[in-house]
Amino acid sequence: MEEVNQSVVSEFIFLGLCDSWDLQAFLLVIYVVTVLGNLIIVVTVISDPHLHSSPMYFLLGNLSFLDIWLASFATPKMIRDFLSDQKLISFRGCMAQIFFLHFVGGAEMVLLVTMAYDRYVAICKPLHYLTVMSRRTCVGLVLVSWVIGFVHSISQVAFTVNLPYCGPNEVDSFFCDLPLVIKLACLDTYCFLLLLISYTVILITGAAGGVSKALSTCSAHIMAVTLFFGPCIFIYVWPFSRFSVDKLLSVFYTIFTPLLNPLIYTLRNKEMKISMKKLRKRHVTFH
Repeated sequence: MEEVNQSVVSEFIFLGLCDSWDLQAFLLVIYVVTVLGNLIIVVTVISDPHLHSSPMYFLLGNLSFLDIWLASFATPKMIRDFLSDQKLISFRGCMAQIFFLHFVGGAEMVLLVTMAYDRYVAICKPLHYLTVMSRRTCVGLVLVSWVIGFVHSISQVAFTVNLPYCGPNEVDSFFCDLPLVIKLACLDTYCFLLLLISYTVILITGAAGGVSKALSTCSAHIMAVTLFFGPCIFIYVWPFSRFSVDKLLSVFYTIFTPLLNPLIYTLRNKEMKISMKKLRKRHVTFH
C-alpha cells in the first residue's frame, strides 16, 4: 500500500503582533531606514577604494548586505498583513521564510565571529594584520559564512518540510520560524529537538567565541554581538516556551538588530563618515 501524506495543511495563519495603525507606520519607517542605512554602507564600501581594500570594512559591507536580507525576509509581508483580516501564508511560503531566516541568520553569526577575529588580529598582531587578513582570506571567510548558513538552513528545512501537519495551522507570530512551526506538527515536538541542535551549537559556540575575542578589541563589537546573539539564544535554546516576550524578541532580532548594526559601526567611525561625505559630494556634483 502506498504511504499517505499526512500533511493536509496547505497554508498557515499568522496571529501577528497587534492591530495598531501606529505600530504599522512605526515599523514601516524603521524598515525603510534600516534598508537605506545598510544600503548606504554597502555602496560606500564598494565606491571607496580605501574602504573596499580594508578587511574590516569589507566584512562590514557584507554584514550590512546580510542585514538588508534579514530585515526583508518577513517585515514587508508583516506590514502588508496589517491591512488584511486574515494573515495567511502558503505552506511553501512558510518554508521559504524559515529557509531565508536561518540561512541569513547562520551566515551573520559566523560573520560576526569573523569580525571579532579581525579586530583581535588588528589590535594584538598589528604588524601581521594585512598578512593574516589578506583579501583572499577575507573572501574565503565570507564564503565560509554563507556556506555554513546554507548547510545549516537547508538541513533544518529538509526535516521540517517532511513533518506531518494535520492542524492546527495558527503560528503565534508574524513570520514562520522553526520552533513555532514544529509545534504544529502532528507528532510529539520533543521528538524533534534534534532539529535545533545545529542552531544551538552555532549560537553557543559563536556567542562564546565572538564575545571572548570581542572583549579584547572594542565595545562596538561587544554591543553588536550581544544584540544579535542575546535574543537568538533565548528563542532557540528555549524554543518551546510560551512566554509572550518571544514576540518582542522576534521583532528586535529581525527588525531592530539590522538597524542598530550600521549605527553601532558607523556613528563613531571617522573613516566611514568621511567616505560617506565624499560619496554625497560626488553624487551632488554629478547631478
